[in-house]
Amino acid sequence: MTLADMTFARWRALDPDAARRFAADAAARADGRLRSFETVEHLGGPFHRALIERGGRAFALVPGGRVRLGFDPDAWRPTPAQEASYAASFAEGYGYGAPDLTAHLIRELSPARTAETAALLVAVRDEPAPEPPDGLAEALAADGLRLPAADEWEHACGAGARTLFRWGDACPLDEAPYGDGGIRGEPNAFGLRIAYDSYAAELSQDRGAVHGGDGGSAVCGGYGRLLGWLPLATAHRNRDMAEFAYGPDGEYAWDSFSVRPVLTLP
Repeated sequence: MTLADMTFARWRALDPDAARRFAADAAARADGRLRSFETVEHLGGPFHRALIERGGRAFALVPGGRVRLGFDPDAWRPTPAQEASYAASFAEGYGYGAPDLTAHLIRELSPARTAETAALLVAVRDEPAPEPPDGLAEALAADGLRLPAADEWEHACGAGARTLFRWGDACPLDEAPYGDGGIRGEPNAFGLRIAYDSYAAELSQDRGAVHGGDGGSAVCGGYGRLLGWLPLATAHRNRDMAEFAYGPDGEYAWDSFSVRPVLTLP
């Protein structure tokens, strides 16, 4: 089996010793080194977390294969607090004409689907965009890296979880979705610092999507507590921010966005 053949299901089925050996081999073949390896609890069972250092960056090993992505409205039930928060936002004129919270999420989130993703090394942290969007591919390629596809970003964030957020369906509405601390500040199952601050706005290969935050638009705009947290949802694509990033104004504000470099395993 090649490194590229490592699927999410196979990765979960490996015993820790076999997973560590695979991660060490992946690190060596990527001209890096295995920095840490541990087995954590995720999705009701053990889950391996491997971090690899390469070229001064920390990467997480993210297996791919056939994975389930997107928001499934039939499998989600809002809490009373979420419904109340959205109702208050809608009464203030937010919600884009959808009086029902579920209808709003269907509009804002990517749909439930099955996708094929590559086995990757994914940067643990996002970093400031080094170039305007049209020059990002060339800038990252100089280090042998690239932007993730939108599906790859979503899989890396959710790590197989089918919940609204990478940590579950609920969010602490009494806390702000930015700054340090809280559940959003904890690494995800792969060890990534991702979907951690609403002021983030990560670009992917999909010119119609921005991930992991909305640049603070919902918070600064006073949209309401739940809508302030929603940009951290795994399947959030943020079309409005994408239009800004790739529109005429993006030429002057591109340094407001960040990127999460990835390396395809051979």
